[in-house]
Amino acid sequence: MTTHSIGTAIERWLTRGLAVVAMTAALGTVPAAAGEMMDKIRSTNKVTVGTEAAFPPFEFIEDGKIVGYGKDILTYIIDDLGVELEQLDLPWQGILPGLLAGKFDFVATTVSVRPERVIKYAYTVPISEGTTWTMKRAGDDSIQSIDDISGKVVGTQLASAGVPAAEEFEATLKAKGMAGFADTKLYTSYPESYLALANGEVDVVVQSLPNLAVVVKQQPGVFALVGAVGDKSYMGWVTRPEDTDLRDYISSKLLEMRDNGHLYKLQDKWFGFRMEIPSEGYLPEGAL
Repeated sequence: MTTHSIGTAIERWLTRGLAVVAMTAALGTVPAAAGEMMDKIRSTNKVTVGTEAAFPPFEFIEDGKIVGYGKDILTYIIDDLGVELEQLDLPWQGILPGLLAGKFDFVATTVSVRPERVIKYAYTVPISEGTTWTMKRAGDDSIQSIDDISGKVVGTQLASAGVPAAEEFEATLKAKGMAGFADTKLYTSYPESYLALANGEVDVVVQSLPNLAVVVKQQPGVFALVGAVGDKSYMGWVTRPEDTDLRDYISSKLLEMRDNGHLYKLQDKWFGFRMEIPSEGYLPEGAL
């Protein structure tokens, strides 16, 4: 695959309406009182969700529509609720602040479990593994192991879990007496970081394993996995802290999908491999 075709493929992921940036400021709702969100959704016969459709294969744009693993999960849940869905496609940087501001009812895009987040947002059970890994250009022999990232330029998404994960790993390298990163470059979306990696702007990309594994599989000979930069972790959806009734309902549907096998069929479809979905033990101490 040529560099031009790589860029073209990745740029298709980046094709999104710029108007969504303004939407975060234009939209607003009044959050329901504790325990009333499910009643609100059923009484209005509508649910509004926030999504970043630039996170393949979880959520991305194809033929002008949002598709992906997360979208298929959302469809299952909305069909069960029997209500109208309004799905907002927003930049990641506005998703979590927008939730707390009441601009939508819950986040239907993957949110990595992080200690600083679990005390601010009510997490559902996981929808996938979220262990943070690294990806390099295929054929870059200067990076053979995870420690070889020392002295390299690292790319990840702005305000994502990849930022603290990269910072923590850099601190680990320095504690070993090694150099830190030559630089850390932050991008508005992960597909932008893939393009930067292909073009040599960065040496590695830091992101969750399921995403990177699919990128490597789809572009053989272009990218290669290096190794993990953190312990095993998970990703889920989130609600506002007061909306635990909605959080618990979504979790019940996710566990239903796991137990009836539908979730694993979706993993086969979108990832080509299956991931454990635990019922407990996926959140650190102090989580809501």
